[in-house]
Amino acid sequence: MAHWMNLGQMLKVNAKKFPAKTAIKDKERSFTYPETNGRVNRLAWSLLSMGLKKGDKVAVLLENCPEIIEVYLATAKTGIVIVPINFRLVGKDIEYIVNNSDAKMLMVDHEFVPLIEDIRPGLGNIAGGRYVVVRGKREGYVEYERLIEGSADREPDVEVLPKDPWILIYTSGTTGKPKGVIRSHESHIAFYLLNAVDSGFTHHDICLNVMPLCHINSTFYTFTFLYIGGTAYIHPARSFKAEEILEIIEREKITFISLIPTHYNLILNTTPEARRRNVGSIRKLLCSSAPVRKNMKLAIVDFFPGVELYEAYGSTEAGIVTILKPEDQMRKLGSIGYEAVGTDFVKIINAEGNEAAIGEVGELYSRGPMLFDGYYKMPEKTASSFRGEWFSAGDLARRDEDGYYQIVDRKDNMIITGGEHAYPSEVEEVIGSHPAVFDTAVIGMPDEKWGEKVVAVVIPKADVDENTLLEYCRDKLAAFKRPKQILFIKAEEMPRTPTGKILHRVLRDRYCR
Repeated sequence: MAHWMNLGQMLKVNAKKFPAKTAIKDKERSFTYPETNGRVNRLAWSLLSMGLKKGDKVAVLLENCPEIIEVYLATAKTGIVIVPINFRLVGKDIEYIVNNSDAKMLMVDHEFVPLIEDIRPGLGNIAGGRYVVVRGKREGYVEYERLIEGSADREPDVEVLPKDPWILIYTSGTTGKPKGVIRSHESHIAFYLLNAVDSGFTHHDICLNVMPLCHINSTFYTFTFLYIGGTAYIHPARSFKAEEILEIIEREKITFISLIPTHYNLILNTTPEARRRNVGSIRKLLCSSAPVRKNMKLAIVDFFPGVELYEAYGSTEAGIVTILKPEDQMRKLGSIGYEAVGTDFVKIINAEGNEAAIGEVGELYSRGPMLFDGYYKMPEKTASSFRGEWFSAGDLARRDEDGYYQIVDRKDNMIITGGEHAYPSEVEEVIGSHPAVFDTAVIGMPDEKWGEKVVAVVIPKADVDENTLLEYCRDKLAAFKRPKQILFIKAEEMPRTPTGKILHRVLRDRYCR
């Protein structure tokens, strides 16, 4: 029976279709499609020869590099499940993920080896010969390039089906302990195809990846281009420097980037010299993880002439749920758009458990071909996240009369002050529009009179005081929504996930003790 080809299987096809084309590139190296396919095949056979089989887990602790893409591709060809780990985590969190996932092998960047050595005694599932070091050497670790050199370049003889699990990716923990999200090949294939249609991507596109490759955003957007025969330029996620990014865009003729608002802020506030770079090759830009304010949208479109700006809403579990198209960016400010092409899978449920009326706030549920297969070893949590076939990530939203959705906030972030509901995102939109504010997060803090009070945590980009910002909010927000206090912090003090989402939970823990 014929099946949709997964990413690893499609690599074989692209190696024949594009024999001279660059598939993966970074600052120092470049690999064509045939070269990539050959390296991936050899890696796949090495994994199998080490005793790993379909369904086994391989944990990966790597910065963005060509090697991590090769591991994704090799696991796709063998039916092995990859467990990408956020390289910003501390040792105890890494130990938890490796053990909870039942990983039988660990691949680690040479610079993270000391971190692994500290926790290695607690990693009971991994045999001594299954620690692999990437981009370096270390006693007691198998060298990654030895795996590439030690096998033949031929396709693995493993039957991998679309519904088989491929990625066990752990949530960033915005609301608590990380949960293992099981994602199939099928859910990713659906995204690659729908994304290419919805956004108009072709094999001529060149993607610049700066988002962590341990995150769902990159396994969706960057891998779309490898699926359709484009080129992926890989940049380290921890060294985002606006001047360097603009230089890469000019030199490599980049046509697409997925960024978060923090990245755009850095680009828009870069040096005059950097702003003179030729960025005319950029055709499309994506912004995700947080809303983009009007003044930033205008600045982005001005900075990248003729660009098409997209915004996407989704989650590790649900994939991409909605897209706001370029033509709607100013017409539907604050919206997350509507369902992606080929899908009809969003509804809002109110507090009474009924489908919400137009304009009514409720919890957003979704379904569709990109949905995950459940939380690993957490059947109760999986069941509680669904209403039948409908999944909720815990976001509150409303729908307007034209069918466009707007995220109000996360249920966990909602502030109840004097019996009224205040949504941090609405307050953040106002404070963030002040020219002296670089970024802000709003939280609720205990208050004897109101139960909770609205407090804004602000990263300033110019001199500004508390009274100025409080006065700025006076005629823009209802009295119960206005901040009662402003806390100023430095950019590095703002807690974030690997993709830049602000961790409101951490701020509440910090200031509400």
